[in-house]
Amino acid sequence: MAHYKVILTYDGTDFQGFQRQVEGRTVQASVEAALERIGWQESSILFAGRTDAGVHAAGQVIGFNLDWKHSPEELQDAVNANLPVDVSALSVAEAEENFHPRFSAVARCYHYRIFCEPVRQPLRERYAWRVWPAVRTKPLEETADYLIGRHDFSAFGSAPQEGGTTIREIFSSIWKVLENDLVFQITGNAFLYRMVRRLVSFQIEVGQGKRNPEEIKLFLDGGSKEVVQGLAPPQGLVLEEVFYPK
Repeated sequence: MAHYKVILTYDGTDFQGFQRQVEGRTVQASVEAALERIGWQESSILFAGRTDAGVHAAGQVIGFNLDWKHSPEELQDAVNANLPVDVSALSVAEAEENFHPRFSAVARCYHYRIFCEPVRQPLRERYAWRVWPAVRTKPLEETADYLIGRHDFSAFGSAPQEGGTTIREIFSSIWKVLENDLVFQITGNAFLYRMVRRLVSFQIEVGQGKRNPEEIKLFLDGGSKEVVQGLAPPQGLVLEEVFYPK
């Protein structure tokens, strides 16, 4: 019996999120069904984090035990042969027995993609948020800078467990231009439920001139008991990478 670490990518469009639910198609249930077909007998896989319905992943990490007599490369082939077309195992490797995709992680990186157009763009909008009026990039960059460091983000999300801390540390927070899109890249030790999507929504209001960049300071560290209501749509968000100690 060996412990395996697998990096997954998936298109979240047709899933009701990552975590298994009583009803609805989920990434976890799809992966577990694929593993069961090759002899996996545990009750649940381990995973780095939950993604909402419609959210994508380029580097979700899962872990599980399996009595597998062949190479990790052959396990990757077997898993992919049984996964649906919108999920893929990018890599499979044996891991230390105490490796946990969530609790062993030291940082996570998310990307959120937007583009500014007055008319619907169906092919682009599957993986990005179309924003109009157009945003100015300088206010976005100024607002993103305020997020770096250790803050109470309770105005932007809720803790995974009831009563859990809402303090998170952000290591990097930047906007960059990729092709004709604007991408918000944020890396932190962990994230609250819907935190990135609320941060994006807030920044878009800043970029459109509806708020000032300094206003975000009022919502950090418990400065306001108000919860930010704006929520960017899910399709622009990607769990890009999960980091572990070298």
